[in-house]
Amino acid sequence: MNTPLLTIFTAPKPFVNPHIVTIQRNAIASWKALGPMVSILLIGDEPGIQAAAADFGADWVAQVRRNSQGTPFIPALFEAARQRSAAPLLAYVNADILLMPDFVAAAERLAAQLAQFLLVGQRWDLDVRQPLDFSGQWQTALRQRVAAEGRLHPRGGSDYFVFPRSCYTEIPDLVVGRAGWDNWMLFEARRRGWPLVDGTADVLIVHQDHDYSHLPGGKPHYRQPETFENIRLAGGRWVTRFTLLDCDRRLVGGRLFPCLPGWEKFWREVEIWPVTRLRSVALGRAFYALFHPRRAWQERKLN
Repeated sequence: MNTPLLTIFTAPKPFVNPHIVTIQRNAIASWKALGPMVSILLIGDEPGIQAAAADFGADWVAQVRRNSQGTPFIPALFEAARQRSAAPLLAYVNADILLMPDFVAAAERLAAQLAQFLLVGQRWDLDVRQPLDFSGQWQTALRQRVAAEGRLHPRGGSDYFVFPRSCYTEIPDLVVGRAGWDNWMLFEARRRGWPLVDGTADVLIVHQDHDYSHLPGGKPHYRQPETFENIRLAGGRWVTRFTLLDCDRRLVGGRLFPCLPGWEKFWREVEIWPVTRLRSVALGRAFYALFHPRRAWQERKLN
């Protein structure tokens, strides 16, 4: 059996809520439809995960290190993917995201050009309530539906992360499914000097809308206590301000280009210059305070 180019791994929510069951099975079915260049790894012992892995022919890891609330640690998930896969590229993808073959094509093109990188991008939000059919011309039908009903999500974070397996071997104990860890991923790429590539132009991904009933109190992830711990472990709110605006490359037609210039981008690059050029976290924090004195002062008082 040939080694796949890319392993997609994820920590799904429990397969209990009927709507969550539908959208997660849709997502995994779309990954399966990408063909033999992709393998799939589902991680966790929550209800329904093992059965879903069996249904879709995916690999499954039940046990990973978790915090006291039972939420998996990001480094544990990434290490599980490395141990269970020999693929040269790894991709963490949220379990409600529909993918199409352009995802694999973009990863393949980047790997041919760069030894280290992080590929991220904006998503399209879509209200999906029924199981989707991934036979025939399903890509065309999905693209048409996104064009008619979809909403391009702001650049606040990313729902997928594609990187060579040699990257992200050292990660703080951030937890999955809470705010902040995705921002840290972008920060770390820029800090390390890895090209941070915005794939939005070449990669159309679809996020299936859902509520937050799976979280404590039904509150969004950014209001959870574990989010505040993620922010602390990431290095503070100045780190979790990293968004897709901080990409330094963009993938268009399979080719890499610098990100589009503009005043917002210019001043943001000035603000993060100590991190991207000097690799200095201390100076990066100081520049954040210089650019955002009120926020920095408020955060200092809270700490």
